[in-house]
Amino acid sequence: MPSSPFEHGHPTLAGYRDVSPAAAYAARSTTRLVDVREPDEFVGELGHIAGSELVPLSTVMARSHTWDRDAEIILVCRSGARSGRAAEALVRAGFQRVMNMAGGMLAYNAAHLPVERA
Repeated sequence: MPSSPFEHGHPTLAGYRDVSPAAAYAARSTTRLVDVREPDEFVGELGHIAGSELVPLSTVMARSHTWDRDAEIILVCRSGARSGRAAEALVRAGFQRVMNMAGGMLAYNAAHLPVERA
């Protein structure tokens, strides 16, 4: 069984863990990937990770009420700032295995990982 990205993530003071773009890509079939950017960014120049779910930052807390608080969640944005804020909010709401993709889609693209733009 593949190891969990959460177990290898870098712990933050806010209670979530930072994971690399490569770790997020590798976990895409077993971990909930939540992209907190706006719809135009999701399909824009930087694209998005296949299988990720678009949940703009302003709607994360309202939408999270139906999510499993014990499941692994990786949050994604353009640079890692908005997803970090979302990760912190989810930890405060009781989510246990929250991760932020460090560097966001800028770092993901720089790593030459596959993207979707539609």
